[in-house]
Amino acid sequence: MNIYEECKNAKTIAISAHIRPDGDAIGSCMALALYLRKRIPDAEVDVYLDPILDVYDCIRDVKTIMHEPRTNVTYDVFIVVDCEPGRISFGHELFESALKKINIDHHNTNVPGGGDVNYVNPESGSAAELVYEVIDHDYLDRDIALAIYIGIIHDTGVLQYSNVRPQTLITVSKLIRYGFEFPEIIEKTFYEKTYIQSHILGRALLESMLMLDGRVVVSVLFKKTMDFYGATSNDLEGIANQLKQISGVDCSIFMYELGPQEYKVSLRSTEAVDVSRVAAFYGGGGHDRAAGVTMKGTYHDVINNLSKEIVKQL
Repeated sequence: MNIYEECKNAKTIAISAHIRPDGDAIGSCMALALYLRKRIPDAEVDVYLDPILDVYDCIRDVKTIMHEPRTNVTYDVFIVVDCEPGRISFGHELFESALKKINIDHHNTNVPGGGDVNYVNPESGSAAELVYEVIDHDYLDRDIALAIYIGIIHDTGVLQYSNVRPQTLITVSKLIRYGFEFPEIIEKTFYEKTYIQSHILGRALLESMLMLDGRVVVSVLFKKTMDFYGATSNDLEGIANQLKQISGVDCSIFMYELGPQEYKVSLRSTEAVDVSRVAAFYGGGGHDRAAGVTMKGTYHDVINNLSKEIVKQL
């Protein structure tokens, strides 16, 4: 795909990603927005995302992200990045009414994609890598490169996860030539935690429990606990990955309460478990080693149902 060719005649363009956006979703959306605003200066480019953490303020124009859909507008092009269109948190009607729908994604549960035009590659380590592939590199600059870099490092665990390809490293080597302080970006957006985030991580680790001969670890945070610490869903990123680091664990289950008998579940695993299959069984999606799903029932019900699918693979 050449994203410019798909959008060159558009006067209005919208870009969105999944609910509770992570670094890959944010970096990918903003890189696309910066590129299209530069490449098609007469076009109006809107980005729709849920509220994000202040650590992403290093991305140019991140404050232009919109948290409510516009009214009385029909977009010439609506681009959904890093998920299937059904997973955007708002703006569904705007997507459906758009004259052209584009889907750019790297999740194996979203093949062949949900747009009129699709660029889906489950072999890619991040959606940001795909954004790098669809733009004209003659228009790359420091700001666009930084946004793409943030997307890549977040979805590859700072180039540590098994989804890193040789092409990923080549791409990163080209991006850092644009002169941004990449060690500082990694520290600020990936490793640094607020006091609240550190407390809530400690609580999740303290109250975790091992199952299935120590090969699965589970941790649950209830809404009353999150309210006590003043934590939001943005403060919970990275907990599932931290749980997976426990010795002997092949799969981690981290879940937090959204409402009465409703939980957001994050799954992480080693090669022993394809968690995308587990999540997809209950209507979720993701990657082989990282996936998510929203489930209803008591937390015992949720854990028992997930365990039934995990144990089939163990």
